Amino acid sequence: MHEEIKFVLDHETVEALQTYSALLKKEPAVIIKEALQGYFEAAEQQLLHKAAQETDPMTDLDYDEFWDGVDL
Repeated sequence: MHEEIKFVLDHETVEALQTYSALLKKEPAVIIKEALQGYFEAAEQQLLHKAAQETDPMTDLDYDEFWDGVDL
């Protein structure tokens, strides 16, 4: 299913998009799609991290916290 979404970009963003499109020899739509894919991946990681912290904060220890006070 193909759905159309309309949005507005400010002048500076449009200029940057046109500049990078010419420099990278990519269509503006490809640049926008790649940027959104990166954004969605980062957002998903952030949501997963947040969910893990809310589930059990005691299991979210970094390396130093885990080994703090342990004598080897």
